[in-house]
Amino acid sequence: MSIADNLNRITASIPDSVTLVVVTKTQPVEKLMDVYNAGHLVFGENKVQELLDKYEQLPKDIQWHLIGHLQTNKVKFIAPFVSLIQSVDSLKLLQEINKQALRNNRIIKCLLQVYIANEDTKFGMDFSEVEQLLCSEELKKLKNISIVGLMGMATNTADQDQIKKEFNSLTVFYKKSQSSYSSFQILSMGMSSDYTIAIENGSTLVRIGSSIFGSRN
Repeated sequence: MSIADNLNRITASIPDSVTLVVVTKTQPVEKLMDVYNAGHLVFGENKVQELLDKYEQLPKDIQWHLIGHLQTNKVKFIAPFVSLIQSVDSLKLLQEINKQALRNNRIIKCLLQVYIANEDTKFGMDFSEVEQLLCSEELKKLKNISIVGLMGMATNTADQDQIKKEFNSLTVFYKKSQSSYSSFQILSMGMSSDYTIAIENGSTLVRIGSSIFGSRN
């Protein structure tokens, strides 16, 4: 199947209420243009340098999400144009995003990354750290960022019960947080291997790459 066929198949399989972010990691610009020409405009990139390279070469109506771990010293490069930063895992990073957003006369939307997996390689804050951050006086001072939800990655395992349990734990926390933070609109969970489980457990945004482009080299 072509990239466009894969994209259409996945788009048809997810509810209208769920946003699809096409993950562009390691994919060449030519393949991304296939996605763009099929009418899809929401792309997600893991690394800042790769995002910058692709941003320069691709149409400017693409909505770029930064979905990988972000270092504070890289924020300034994406602040002028990034649509959503999904991987915020500290107050320090939020403060830098706010600083760079102010310089660019923007309000940058962010998701807080929550650690729900049983893997050391994953980033994110635990539930108590997120609660402390949301209640902090420091956060209230940041006028150029908008926290619009949460992001989490499940353990890379074939155990679907474990994946379901991890996603459900984040959904419960998200709904609880939503009652206090009306700005929460996005719960980003699910990738190519587990997005159907994520949607069943409350995800409103999925990040899919290999199911559209094929396995990465």
